[in-house]
Amino acid sequence: MQAMERKTELGLVHLYWGAGKGKTSAALGLALRALGAGYSVAAVQFLKEGDSGEVALLRQLGAHVFRGKGCRKFVCQMNAVEREHASALQTAHLRMALALEPQVLILDEVCAVWQQDMIDRALLRTAVLERPVGQEIVLTGRAPADWMRSCADYETECCCRKHPYERGIPARKGVEF
Repeated sequence: MQAMERKTELGLVHLYWGAGKGKTSAALGLALRALGAGYSVAAVQFLKEGDSGEVALLRQLGAHVFRGKGCRKFVCQMNAVEREHASALQTAHLRMALALEPQVLILDEVCAVWQQDMIDRALLRTAVLERPVGQEIVLTGRAPADWMRSCADYETECCCRKHPYERGIPARKGVEF
């Protein structure tokens, strides 16, 4: 009976990764489902800046959302001081989310901050691998670290077959952001 009960508890790791569209949408869809079920939710949107349509609604529904990197530049355009500031900010966002002890923790674009070494790596690994019992964690990004794939209970690879950007159609408000 105990094994059956374990299957119904929170506490698993979801990994949505790949070059295709839908990783953040899947993660935030799970956040909406969790909020609707009465769970506490915190989301850290690493390396994302500016407004995105879903953030205000998630906050209205009670989610805590941490985002921003301190400048509007892509990581590859940042100088050393900007990278250091962004790294410190990403780590601070993770610490703030962890302090809330949410039942569901979304770490959006976590693969990128890991790859770019723009977060306290020991803190991140501990947050995922030694999470509180019953805490569901969602990881997203293009290329996960091996340890992320190894610890995932759900692993979904998003593969792009076609995208409007290839035809010169830019990201659209309400659809891509």
